[in-house]
Amino acid sequence: MASIKRVFLIVLDSFGIGCAPDAADFGDGRCNTLASLTTSPELHAPNLTKLGLFNIDGVGCGTPADSPIGTFARLRELSRGKDTTIGHWEIAGIVSEQPMPTYPNGFPTEILERLSAACDGKKILCNKPYSGTQVIHDYGREQEETGGLIVYTSADSVLQIAANEADVPVERLYDYCRAAREIMQGEHGVGRIIARPYVGSYPNYERTAHRHDFSLDPTDETMMDALMRQGHEVIAVGKISDIFAGRGVTRSTGVNENNADGMEKTLRIQQEDFTGLCFVNLVDFDMTYGHRRDIAGYARATTEFDVQLGTFMEHMREDDVLMITADHGCDPGAPGTDHTREYVPLLVYGAPIRQGLNLGTYPTFAMIGATVADMFGAGLTTKGESLLPRILAH
Repeated sequence: MASIKRVFLIVLDSFGIGCAPDAADFGDGRCNTLASLTTSPELHAPNLTKLGLFNIDGVGCGTPADSPIGTFARLRELSRGKDTTIGHWEIAGIVSEQPMPTYPNGFPTEILERLSAACDGKKILCNKPYSGTQVIHDYGREQEETGGLIVYTSADSVLQIAANEADVPVERLYDYCRAAREIMQGEHGVGRIIARPYVGSYPNYERTAHRHDFSLDPTDETMMDALMRQGHEVIAVGKISDIFAGRGVTRSTGVNENNADGMEKTLRIQQEDFTGLCFVNLVDFDMTYGHRRDIAGYARATTEFDVQLGTFMEHMREDDVLMITADHGCDPGAPGTDHTREYVPLLVYGAPIRQGLNLGTYPTFAMIGATVADMFGAGLTTKGESLLPRILAH
């Protein structure tokens, strides 16, 4: 077996590559995040193209590489959801048979009463699905006047709490979110409780970089648990540690600015000597461009990532493997502002990996977790199967 010492798994958050067969079950019509990006002159992605992005079965857009240097596949989500938590959990090996609860009509009164009691009796404002930037504009003045908490949700399984840092210090807001996490269990076990601090005064509010996610504990073993059991490192970049409630992570570095900051941190980690996994999430694709249906911005962000990807590939060692994937779609060309139920890409590259191999389509993101665990000889029980025997160079 070829020697593999380090795996860098980069999740391009929301980078879908085409409508899943069951998209209609999730309220989606035709959707293809990648196809929408190719309509923009801002998109220039020679490195992703070389790896085989446009050679993947069914993408239906772009120009395939004549001789792709990566191995590539199309993965379908098996879990009953299209959100960040479920998508990342499935990548790591957990298939969620039941969807996490959502609240299109807001949270029930009993939850609000418990939440208010746990948060020093503060008044709960809003309690509706809302855009995160719009909600602070619409409720910020009432929040200032009452000192209350803006509680809202989205199409995802989330409870978000926003407050002005001048009224509710960040650490106090985090405490309130921890209390909410304790309340939102069982039938109300949303994927994430999200702290959304902001600053300013009406009507000029601005969200800060102090967002923090409080996730459910993973419901089963992940590839990260398997690697740690073998004594290997699992280095998280971005919101990975939050998504897995800190479990299976030996070290975490947050991303305070944007995708470029996340890749800069990844490039620094690439210079270190370690054995194990560096698991990276680049959230701007989703948060800044996908939900806001900004095709040009999403395309530009992809172009910027591709430049840093080229630098990363130049510095790869002989025993490194690079894997690039996504956790769901968020087609900026689709109606609405929600995630879209799509296939995701899998691009695998490195000296130990075969070049130009089209793996076809697989039924679960958990193929990734099974493959990563297998690369380190770590046992993992999952519905995915390891692709390692197929992709190893001989």
